Amino acid sequence: MVRQAVYAKLGKPLPRTASGSNPLVVNVSARHCHLTQEAVETLFGKGHKLTVHKWLYQEGQFAAKETVTLIGPRSRVISNLRILGPCRTLNQVELAYTDSISLGFDIPLRASGDIKDTPGAMLMGPAGFFEMPDGVIRALRHAHLSPADADFYGVKHGDLMKLKIGGDCAITLDKMLCRVDKSFKLEVHIDTDEGNACNLQPHTPVELVR
Repeated sequence: MVRQAVYAKLGKPLPRTASGSNPLVVNVSARHCHLTQEAVETLFGKGHKLTVHKWLYQEGQFAAKETVTLIGPRSRVISNLRILGPCRTLNQVELAYTDSISLGFDIPLRASGDIKDTPGAMLMGPAGFFEMPDGVIRALRHAHLSPADADFYGVKHGDLMKLKIGGDCAITLDKMLCRVDKSFKLEVHIDTDEGNACNLQPHTPVELVR
């Protein structure tokens, strides 16, 4: 309602947003890591289990209370790197390009889980160090869709879409990877570089298009 009043006062039409059976949510994904249970125990002690700090939008996913220190090739570090749970079958660190430049990493743009021929890193926790031989990436921006959402937008798993972001810093992000699963709720993930570039705010109009 506030946005409608502002645009009406300016004499401008309200930006159109696509609306399917589910509302479109766009979230900025800050740097984080996914770890195996083995890695968690190495870093935090034998038998340690991740504990929930905050539940995320996707069902069953959470930001853990546990954090680690990421050590880069220039011996520069990022402290308090958040772990996302639950544990996975591979270890992966997701950074924005700004993070990687600061640390001295040359990271590739990859879909989550595609870590072949990616750089590794050293993680430090309260109980020890864990060396990752690979797994440091910049995550390809992506949209989580249920089958009903995919039908609405006319896409399938692996397709690419565009995200139109309005506001004063309006931009269009191409090559938005579609990830379709019956467990997903409609949500787009972009990283901090992308979110800052468009000054994404909770009231910013967004539209997902082919």
